Amino acid sequence: MKKGTIKQQIMDYFLEHSRAAYNYRQVAAALGITRQTGKDMVNELLHDLLEQHFLQSEREGRYQLAQIMRKDRKVMGDDIMSEFELPESYPEEAEKAAMAFSEEIHPEEYSYREDFRQVPTFTIDPQEAKDFDDALSIRALPNGNWEIGVHIADVTFYVKPDSVIDREAEKRATSVYLVDRTIPMLPERLCNQVCSLRPDEEKRCFSCIFELDSQAEVKASRIRRTVIKSDCRLSYDQAQDIIDGKSDLMKDEMLQLNALAKLLRERRFKNGSIRFESQEICFRTDENGKPLSVYFKESGQSHNLIEEFMLLANRTVAEYVGKQPNPKPFVYRVHDLPDMEKLADVSKFIKSFGHHLDIEGGQKQLSRNINKMLDEIKGTAEENMISSITIRAMAKAVYSTDNIGHYGLAFSHYTHFTSPIRRYPDMMVHRLLERYLNGGKAFDRERLERRCEHCSAMEQLAAQAERASIKSKQVEFMADQLGRVFKGHVSGVSEFGMFVEIDENKCEGLVAMRDLEDDHYDFDEKNYRLIGRHHKKVYRLGDTVYVLVARANMDRRQLDFVLTDNEEDIKEADSRPSTGQTTEEKV
Repeated sequence: MKKGTIKQQIMDYFLEHSRAAYNYRQVAAALGITRQTGKDMVNELLHDLLEQHFLQSEREGRYQLAQIMRKDRKVMGDDIMSEFELPESYPEEAEKAAMAFSEEIHPEEYSYREDFRQVPTFTIDPQEAKDFDDALSIRALPNGNWEIGVHIADVTFYVKPDSVIDREAEKRATSVYLVDRTIPMLPERLCNQVCSLRPDEEKRCFSCIFELDSQAEVKASRIRRTVIKSDCRLSYDQAQDIIDGKSDLMKDEMLQLNALAKLLRERRFKNGSIRFESQEICFRTDENGKPLSVYFKESGQSHNLIEEFMLLANRTVAEYVGKQPNPKPFVYRVHDLPDMEKLADVSKFIKSFGHHLDIEGGQKQLSRNINKMLDEIKGTAEENMISSITIRAMAKAVYSTDNIGHYGLAFSHYTHFTSPIRRYPDMMVHRLLERYLNGGKAFDRERLERRCEHCSAMEQLAAQAERASIKSKQVEFMADQLGRVFKGHVSGVSEFGMFVEIDENKCEGLVAMRDLEDDHYDFDEKNYRLIGRHHKKVYRLGDTVYVLVARANMDRRQLDFVLTDNEEDIKEADSRPSTGQTTEEKV
């Protein structure tokens, strides 16, 4: 039996028997190893796992799973909840209030709600989603144009200002999506039932309805309260299959919407929208939540289709309010200009990779130059790293009553209208929109700005918690890979070492300065690199390296790597298939 196989069996055994201590003879017997050579190998591997902090030493030559490895998955998730002060449950009073809502639509509502129940309508969401807060409808008009409806769950019909649910929703400001759980902004009955645009159910919506010609030019638009009845619920995979000709379900509607979305997208980028693309890190887990592998989801045409029509609706709502002669206070989603000093650093840095970023010219020209550079690096080893440092040069998008426009999207007016089930700013927008559509007076700007600031802060907190949750699951996954060698690239450098991101699973760990034993290295901050004092060896961002997984600290959510040049290990790492995306996942 191979040494690596025995090591994995030992690790699995201690993970399964995490509270007990065993000597090497007991472990060998449990694994069915009877020969002395096999027992000696077990003893050697136990010492290795002790040095790697997977095991800890107990009395009389016994070993036990290290304390840092012993946290169960629920405890790790609870730690994140506690660290970021996320609520563990919804207040009982709010849950009771949610149970009292009726889904029945009263006849008198049809006097002010436009009826879309007979118009072909569907939702597209992730496979695992239950809260469907947006739907699309489409029908041909007599003049040859297309009527597109962007229908958004009418959450504020149910959740009234200063009600018990509203106070809790404002406090939370956003839903938080951890790897192992969701912390919803609204009670589950509202999220997944009453407000969710489920198929074959009549639902109240707040809608933007557009008349588009064959070139996706908006000829007319209106904002209305509506009633819809979704014909089907599609996952992104299913929608992509229709686009790819693998399914005939709502084929004509889907293909026409996709054709229009492509034109909208092309025009948006032509007008200066920046084309950042990202991969979503996902985990395949067993029934207990243990991660078995890591894979990535990328945006396909089905994602782009939804994105373009949501962007169109958000922009249209913002323009409706913001382009009035004397615009009333409103909630905008704003994105400031990039930090030009940081962009200059990016421009200088990427030259060492043979790439170019011209930062001269106006806003639109700069956006085009950034897009040109992002296209240029596509498919290269340094793509993710350069994209990341470019994103860090950008301002963060926030909520504000001061409309400075959205630089990244190249929109003069933009807001968030399309996700009221999971974002409180969208609920604020729905209420303000209703107020102003009905001729109501201006809302207090200072009060609105305070709410915007709170929502922006809670959004950042949620993003930090979500990143911590992913990191925690990555460390748990890599804990089973101790001693294995992986190919990666330098993703960061600092005075205490360099960070390496493994290519096949995007898990990142630290190679500490103390573990760079061939020389004493200095940190060259200006040029993003480490330089050896004596041998002048250089490690810089993007460099390919091979690392051995040395330690996995669950408490700190930290991985420690060491560099290796062992030819046999490198050959094995290069031959191992990627755990990345499959065709089915790439949607």
